[in-house]
Amino acid sequence: MPGSPKPASAAKLTLSSSAFASGEKIPPKFTCSGADVSPPLEWSAPPAGTRSFALIADDPDAPGGTWVHWVLFDLPGNARALEPGVEKQPELASGARQGRNDFGKTGYGGPCPPPGKPHRYFFKLYALDAKLALKSGATKAAVEKAMQGHILAQGELLGRFGR
Repeated sequence: MPGSPKPASAAKLTLSSSAFASGEKIPPKFTCSGADVSPPLEWSAPPAGTRSFALIADDPDAPGGTWVHWVLFDLPGNARALEPGVEKQPELASGARQGRNDFGKTGYGGPCPPPGKPHRYFFKLYALDAKLALKSGATKAAVEKAMQGHILAQGELLGRFGR
C-alpha cells in the first residue's frame, strides 16, 4: 500500500481471522450493520526480538481517500491473538494503546461504506523491536512514523464489505 512503512528486510507474519478468510466478506457483526465489534485475529510467531505489535485497519476504497478504522499499538510481543470485541478504551489491560480512527473515536470502528460496490479492508500487523513512544489516541500517520526502522515482520488480512 502506498504510504505504508514497508522495509525490504521485513519478515512475513501470517495474519488470519476465524470470522472470515482473506479476501472474503466480513460478517455484518463486525460492521456498522451489526454490533460493530472488532473481529477475532490470530497470527504466527514473530521473529526473535519482537517487543511489541502494532495493528492498523483501513479502507483504501473510501470516497474521500483511505479511511482509518483501527489503530492499535504496543500490544505485548508475546501476544498471538486478539479476541473479538476489543474494548474501545484508550489503554487495554495488556498495556496496549489504541489510537484515533477516522470516525474521530478511540478503538475499532467497523466497515461502514456508502451503498454500492463492496470496499476492501486491510488489517495490517507489524512486529516491532520496540514499544512506541506514543500516547493513546495517536493517529495512523504518527504510528507509521514511529514504526520506521523498527519493523521486524508484517502480515496482512484482507476483508470485503458492501451495503
